[in-house]
Amino acid sequence: MSSNQSAQAYVADSRNEDVLVYVDGALVPRNKAVVSVFDSGFVLGDGVWEGLRLVEGKIIQLEAHLDRLFEGAGSIALNIGRSRSEIREAIDQTLGANGMKDGVHIRLMVTRGMKSTPNQDPRFVIGKATLAIVAEYKAPKPEAKAKGLTLFTSTFRTSGPDVFDLRLNSHSRLNLIQALIQAIHAGADEALMLDPRGFVASCNSTNFFIIRGHELWTSTGSFSFKGLTQKAVIDSWRAGGGVVLEKDFTLAEVYSANEAFVTGTLGGVSPVVQVDGRTIGNGTPGPVTTEVSNAYHKWVVG
Repeated sequence: MSSNQSAQAYVADSRNEDVLVYVDGALVPRNKAVVSVFDSGFVLGDGVWEGLRLVEGKIIQLEAHLDRLFEGAGSIALNIGRSRSEIREAIDQTLGANGMKDGVHIRLMVTRGMKSTPNQDPRFVIGKATLAIVAEYKAPKPEAKAKGLTLFTSTFRTSGPDVFDLRLNSHSRLNLIQALIQAIHAGADEALMLDPRGFVASCNSTNFFIIRGHELWTSTGSFSFKGLTQKAVIDSWRAGGGVVLEKDFTLAEVYSANEAFVTGTLGGVSPVVQVDGRTIGNGTPGPVTTEVSNAYHKWVVG
């Protein structure tokens, strides 16, 4: 049985029961926030998304998230139908309607829109893209930080851009979900995934780092998503004079690492204490991971 921890786990907050959700210009109660069964996102996961975090009145890395959103949409010929300023206004409208100023996770979702029939062909789209924004009060569960996460190396591999480019934040995430299900059944919290060559790529929803000495190692990104939190951790550690290597490394090097951690929008930096039943370091969140987390927090909050 899994320990029921997750890099995506959060503390329940009753305020979320009454949040208003943005759906194509309308703000509606969460139980009325719906899209059609003919929507491209529902039919085949045809869309792109971003996860953002509001901290002390500031949306962390907003412009970088918008860059990735529009770049991703452009790469699949999805016309968002709104400008960057209109997307910003929609986010601000959602936060304002909910009176939100801190401790909020925002899921921004764009699909190709309504189709005349449920099929794969984008030429059957009628109307413009669907835009939905869900803003919720979310604080990472403290247990993940205090105890650390356990990982299981999945048999499901990440993919290259010629198969499925993981740098595209697509609504379709089935192979990553399959990896996580496998890890859960193995009793772990999250899945660690290898690339097609057998090198470590990422976890199912987060980027993965190991610490060897005082160096941070993470994958090149050739076969994994390039997370914005991952980039902030790299930039903040280097700004303080630290060394980060974006390189190929193996499971053997993971097992012998001094420390390990994952990065993601919700959790920031979350320590990893076990991989495939092997204890990492001394089996508790390590001091360098704490240094990394502190540097990251100062970097993004300013």
